[in-house]
Parts: sequence; C-alpha cells; structure tokens
Amino acid sequence: MPDPPKFYPALSITNVKSLIPITLDTECGLYNSWVTLFMVQARVHNLLHHIIPPTEEKAQAAVAASKAADADLFGRLDVVVLQWIYATVSSDLLQAILVKGDTTSQAWQRLEQVFQDNKGSRATHLEEELAAVKLENFSSTEAYCNHVKSLADRLADMDAPVANSRLVLRLVGGLPSAYSGTVDYVQNQDPLPSFESVRSRIKLAERTMKHHAAQDSTGAALLMSTGGGTSNGFTDGDTNPEM
Repeated sequence: MPDPPKFYPALSITNVKSLIPITLDTECGLYNSWVTLFMVQARVHNLLHHIIPPTEEKAQAAVAASKAADADLFGRLDVVVLQWIYATVSSDLLQAILVKGDTTSQAWQRLEQVFQDNKGSRATHLEEELAAVKLENFSSTEAYCNHVKSLADRLADMDAPVANSRLVLRLVGGLPSAYSGTVDYVQNQDPLPSFESVRSRIKLAERTMKHHAAQDSTGAALLMSTGGGTSNGFTDGDTNPEM
C-alpha cells in the first residue's frame, strides 16, 4: 500500500498578503522590509532554497535528493512560492518581472536587479531628498519620521546605508523652531540616541504642544464667554446701569 501523501502547509495558504502585509513597489522604499518578511515565510515552510539556491555542497545534495524523490511536488512548491512573489508586488512591478515559465529563483533575481540597477544615481537622488526633508511638508511628525526612515531604508537598498548618528541629526535638522528644546536635547547627547528614541521624543513634543494649544484655546473661549476679561463683569462698551 503506498504511503499517504504528505501535507505541506505552504500548499494551503490562500492569502499570503496576511503573512506578508507589504505590496512591493519601486517607489515605496520597502524592498528590504519586503525581502525580510518574504524570507521569514520561506524559512517557516522550509522553502528558502526555492528563492536562493544553496551554495554549500551538503545543502545542494539535499535539494537535489528532494527534487529527485518527488519532482512533481518540488515543482508545485516552487510555483507556490512564485505565486507569493506575484501576489505581493504592484501591478507595474509584476509586468516588469513576469516571464512565462519562470522559476522562483529567476523571478527573485529579476526583482533584485530592478532594485539594484543604477544604484549610484539612485543613491545620489535619495541623498538629496534626505538632505532637504522638513517637517513642515508633512501632516504630522509620524508621517515625517516614517518618510525619513523610508529614505534611509531605500539608501540601504542602494548599498549606501545611513549611520544612526547622521540619520538622527538629519531628523532633528528638519524640525521647525517650535521643537528647539527637543533639538537641543538630542544634539547635546553623547553618544546620540537611537533613531527610534528620537522619534518617540519628537512625537511626545508634538503631543505636548497640541495639549497646550488646546488648553489655550479652551481658556480663551472661557474668557470670552465670561465677558472678555473686563473688570466688574462688563464687556467693552457696557456701562453700569446703576451709575
């Protein structure tokens, strides 16, 4: 009696986006994050060799033996991982890498080329954008900090990583004068705090300023409702009827 077929969880995944919640796009600056999440899933299901063929002799022999033992299953699993790639990239990027009869490793290499080509010119453009970024161009400190981090991640993709100290100084360098206290605090630290620590301090400063602004607004409204702050409880232009 033949052995029952083995169950492979990877074959039952119907919504890979719930596991890799990033849609890769050439403009999003999330290539490193996407790769990290994708490789986690490949490791969980023991399918990393479909993405990056092993170079060690022992690992190569194991992959070859697995393929020889059940070539059909090996091919199905390869297509499953290929589907994961296709499902988690933008439509424009999909058109750029889609090739009939592709294997997972070929599609992976093609994606890598899209994000690694012309690294020098791309890095230069990103450096210029990072140097010019300012909080005033964003709706919140959260959006500002996320954009700065995204630029740093994209520079890392271009083999031009930004050191924490430089990233922190650039982050506070784009803040307006209202954040001068935060800027002075950060710049006087030795060594400089981490990017995440500075991000938290900037967001705290934003919340504090909003709270103070709300209090001032409430106080002004209360003052107006009680007569505009004139003495004896009379508004400007009123006279005491008893006089």
